[in-house]
Amino acid sequence: MRLHPLAADGLIAAALTTVAVLLGTEAVAQGWPALDPLAWTLVGLLTLPLVLRTRAPVTVCLAVHACWAAYVTLDYWPVVGSFGPMLAVYTVASLRPTRTAAACAALLAAVWIYAGLRSDSGAMASVAGQAVGFPLVLWRFGYVARSTGELTLRLRAEQVDRARREVAEERVRIARELHDVVAHHIAVINVQAGLARFVFHSDARTAREALDTIEGASGEALAELRRMLGLLRADGVQGADGAPAPGLGQLDEMVTRVRTGGVGVELRVTGTPRPLPPGVQLCVHRVVQEALTNVLKHAPGADAVELSYRAGEVTVSVTDDGPAEGPIPDTPAERGGHGLIGMRERAKLYGGTISVGPRSEGGFGVRLTLPTPVQAARRGDTARE
Repeated sequence: MRLHPLAADGLIAAALTTVAVLLGTEAVAQGWPALDPLAWTLVGLLTLPLVLRTRAPVTVCLAVHACWAAYVTLDYWPVVGSFGPMLAVYTVASLRPTRTAAACAALLAAVWIYAGLRSDSGAMASVAGQAVGFPLVLWRFGYVARSTGELTLRLRAEQVDRARREVAEERVRIARELHDVVAHHIAVINVQAGLARFVFHSDARTAREALDTIEGASGEALAELRRMLGLLRADGVQGADGAPAPGLGQLDEMVTRVRTGGVGVELRVTGTPRPLPPGVQLCVHRVVQEALTNVLKHAPGADAVELSYRAGEVTVSVTDDGPAEGPIPDTPAERGGHGLIGMRERAKLYGGTISVGPRSEGGFGVRLTLPTPVQAARRGDTARE
């Protein structure tokens, strides 16, 4: 249970007042005059203002030192009133710049020496040592407290800034996921809708299959959109309905769906398949999805998807023979757009590389290479090219 700062200061002031009262009752036993009502009033003025020490530290420090000087001038026992000024000096050192703290520490030392002179003590050397040592110790403790407080504030600010950046990065990631999901499925639906309209009267079976593909693609798009929206409300890679993130197991289904749109795409797997982390699988899935979406948009010709398990890495390549009506410019804006940027960011995120561009033999190609973790290598990651 955390106390309000003002309440905590009030408890401290009350505790110091209690200590001062107990010491005041021992004044006679120590050879000093008994405290009268004026002395008790000054004792109260030395400790009770400490309730406001964190709100006005310099003012409180000056006030209690003035009261202590008056208390000493009336020849009362100085020790009774020493605790309030000491705490006030520490407070100034913990909340104010070094120069201000040094001035308050010097004030404490001056009143301390003045009290020694008023008491006609024969141990002035000890009094002088105390007048130097106590203010230095209080100033040092206050300085450390102030430095620690400033460091804590900086760390909190950095944590807030880091959290803000993480939120921004998460929004970008979710936006990229939504782009990949919507772009691919809408491209499939667009192609299948055009096919269904073209053969609606001449080939009812093909039109029906195209409509079935549209229904399946739209359903998958809605399911993935629900999963992505679930990520906005929960942590982890699981969606609101607990469905796993897409991975390599959905590549064959994706290729089949694109093939029904009239694109002669084939999936080839080389090497020994092995389990891969969900993040790596998602990266491969999204890159293939984006590449096939671009094929549907720009080059609905022969296409190949090749997934290779190699020693220490996994590679996927998507190639096409170019548009059926002839070559078109292969600029990022036309072929990849923001999807191309997303591919590169995904590859970089998992420590991989990606090459995107026209092939020397014609057409366009995308090649993604991702390193596999050491654990995967120990499970048989020894495939040869």
